[in-house]
Amino acid sequence: MSRRIIISVDQLYRPQPGGIGSYVRGLVEGLVSVDGDLDVVGVGPRSRPEAVRQLGIDVRTTVLSLRLLTQLWPRYPFGVPRDADVVHATSVAGPFGGGTRRAVHTVTMHDLLWRDEPESSTPNGIRFHESRLQYLLRAEHLRIITTSPRLGVRLFQIGIDPDRIRFARLGVDDATVAAAEPARVRELLAAHGVSGPFTFYAGTREPRKNVERLVRAHHLARRSCADLGPLVLAGPIGWGQVDTGDAVVLGLVERSLLLGLYRDTAVNAYVPRAEGWGLPPVEALHAGSRVVASSNCPSVDGNAEVVLVDPLSDESIAQGLLRALEQGDDTASRERRRGSVAHMTWHNCALDHLTAWQ
Repeated sequence: MSRRIIISVDQLYRPQPGGIGSYVRGLVEGLVSVDGDLDVVGVGPRSRPEAVRQLGIDVRTTVLSLRLLTQLWPRYPFGVPRDADVVHATSVAGPFGGGTRRAVHTVTMHDLLWRDEPESSTPNGIRFHESRLQYLLRAEHLRIITTSPRLGVRLFQIGIDPDRIRFARLGVDDATVAAAEPARVRELLAAHGVSGPFTFYAGTREPRKNVERLVRAHHLARRSCADLGPLVLAGPIGWGQVDTGDAVVLGLVERSLLLGLYRDTAVNAYVPRAEGWGLPPVEALHAGSRVVASSNCPSVDGNAEVVLVDPLSDESIAQGLLRALEQGDDTASRERRRGSVAHMTWHNCALDHLTAWQ
């Protein structure tokens, strides 16, 4: 008998699905690959945007808008079929109930960033996330999945029973998209006036991501070593104003070009002031590239291949860029970096979730 697993896909309806959107897509891909007896079904608001159709699974939609569904999911499990064996909320939006009498209910908590960086969120965003956290503190039927042991410890410290907390790895493998050929990457960069080596940042441009300090640190480091090349930024505009200085802004780029940029850069830099997990640095490692990351970035905890820096120090970031550039970039070095994140697959992510649902 197949096991019916309901997964919220509402994040893919949002203008910027971000890292949670990558998690939704990867988890579905992993679950489908793990066990043919799993019946994976998505649940979300009305309509099916292209990102949802690309999941390749059945999706139950409701007549409600995204905003209303998010508001009402704590009270009623709209869209969740009564024969669901597992109901998994991929974010604190929900749903948090429904299914059979013995159904397992889980929710993934990705961060506490609205507490860590309140100035990087809106007042409404802070109120929403804080109210959902208080709901989760009371909702003892919910198991909470975290992608960072650090976050698990923090949830315990604020009052969540450790028996409710589970851990799951995230993935960085992407079999559906191949990196663009170097010639295409060079063509893209040339269209923006870049030739030769470059330093790369991938992510949203918002205050929490610390782009302004990275721009200053890159200037410092480049005075000592021109081989860093210009700083190139890829990704959407986030919430809040950011001065990108003379950095080269590509904006959103298609996935294949993003993977090519990760591969071809001199150094990948990701130095947020606060971070829930941090997908870009491990994607860069998966591409074999040299990486500088904030010491507070959970995704690279304990990874000896990463140059860790103090995100609040221009000098620390600048020195980190120079140290990273001194690392080997031969085949063996690149394979070693890939190997450091080889366990981070969506297949393993799915296995971790299946364990949490036992």
